[in-house]
Amino acid sequence: MDAGLKSKILSQGMNPEVVEQQIGHFKNGFPFLKIVAPATPGNGIKVLSEKELDHFKKTYPEKAAQIEVVKFVPASGAASRMFKDLFAFLEGDGDLSKSPFVQKFMNNIEKFAFYDDLDEYLKSQGSSINQKLDSKDYKGILSALLDNNGLGYGSLPKGLLRFHTYPEERRTPTHEHMIEGVQYATGAGNTVKIHFTVSPEHESKFKEEVASILPKLEKQYGILFDISYSQQKKSTDTIAVNMDNSPFIEDDGSILFRPAGHGALLENLNDITADLIFIKNIDNVVPDRLKGETKDYKMAIGGLLLEIQERVFEALLRLKNKVEESSVSHAEHVFKYHLGGKLPDGFEKKSLNEKASILETKLNRPIRVCGMVKNTGEPGGGPFWVQESDGSLSLQIAETAQIDLNNPETKKLFQASTHFNPVDLVCGTKDFEGNDFDLLEYRDMMTGFITEKSKSGKDLKALELPGLWNGAMAGWNTLFVEVPLITFNPVKTVNDLLRDEHQ
Repeated sequence: MDAGLKSKILSQGMNPEVVEQQIGHFKNGFPFLKIVAPATPGNGIKVLSEKELDHFKKTYPEKAAQIEVVKFVPASGAASRMFKDLFAFLEGDGDLSKSPFVQKFMNNIEKFAFYDDLDEYLKSQGSSINQKLDSKDYKGILSALLDNNGLGYGSLPKGLLRFHTYPEERRTPTHEHMIEGVQYATGAGNTVKIHFTVSPEHESKFKEEVASILPKLEKQYGILFDISYSQQKKSTDTIAVNMDNSPFIEDDGSILFRPAGHGALLENLNDITADLIFIKNIDNVVPDRLKGETKDYKMAIGGLLLEIQERVFEALLRLKNKVEESSVSHAEHVFKYHLGGKLPDGFEKKSLNEKASILETKLNRPIRVCGMVKNTGEPGGGPFWVQESDGSLSLQIAETAQIDLNNPETKKLFQASTHFNPVDLVCGTKDFEGNDFDLLEYRDMMTGFITEKSKSGKDLKALELPGLWNGAMAGWNTLFVEVPLITFNPVKTVNDLLRDEHQ
């Protein structure tokens, strides 16, 4: 790297060595994951019996009340993609017959939770939704909804949009996540801790929303809330390059750095100290009438993690106290039977001390239990058995981009996958001695993504860090549990809010 480029990178507050590695990734690409089989029920995915579900529903709340539980909600994403079709209509000729999506939106407009706010705004401007519909002024309705001088929904994050209608109120996803928190994330001190990752420009609005809800919820449920926020760190941004892999230079002469995807949030997660951390996306919420199964399975995956973790901690303590036949065979049993891990070939021929060392390395890691739903054709990563560099197998969530679909064998394995990842995780990020793991040490930096974008009319290549629940957690101990499809109800477009699950 020449001195001029290095100086420019330093002046922008970035690390030249890290940037050099990133440019290397652009030049060399990323290797595909070595998947050896899809994780399926009975082979990597645990299916809970009614008896097990009942067991965790009883044991989890008692354990959670003694520990620090945090609900971690990535909430910085803008809602603009939700309204892509509405924006396209606004920019077009206004002919409703050409857009079935906008037709459906207009025909059902009174079913949206933001209907009253929108009507109130239009009335303040001397009109109403019905008047606009009668005069076929559809663009007027959409402008009032999306533009910043109206409700501003086009530039707000999803967490601040009204999703669900109740007799007494209309709730945002932020509100729904707080109520969910009461149901399964009440920890020590009768406190619900929720951490939202937000973008800088919206943090004050999140705080306003929480302040308007919190006193009523604390009184209603007799609990305390501890709500915290963080922003994606500027230091995690990655360099953008031209198509020839040279740095992309802005009109003002600065180098373009871009946010590096949800994998950048590993730094935010790493800053949280808790015994148990639930992770769930901001838009995956349902009204109260459907929260029951979500609550049950959240308690199940949380309870399962705590039980497995107790066994892992006990095995590690026994190894630390004395390496002997019984402590090593116990640790091996915990790794293979309770964690479902697969040891490398030749393990049996190792000496007792070598076995103890391998097992200690395998067991002393962050642990996660991930809910998996049956594949219904939704986009997203899936659960696979992946071969590690030492020859052992681990369970990983792999995105389609990480899989070599040009290889007929690999494509066959990919097509045999039965489940996908709805981002439904619970994490244990402390070791057996109560210390926080440094989560950055357990990510696989060779699992990033390269995407093509454009800026100011010029094509560029962008780099995403290993995804938060993909390569960022590649070195964790992982268990997959089948959860019901009803627990996965993301809102990708505004018309998804018309689905029965959101009404």
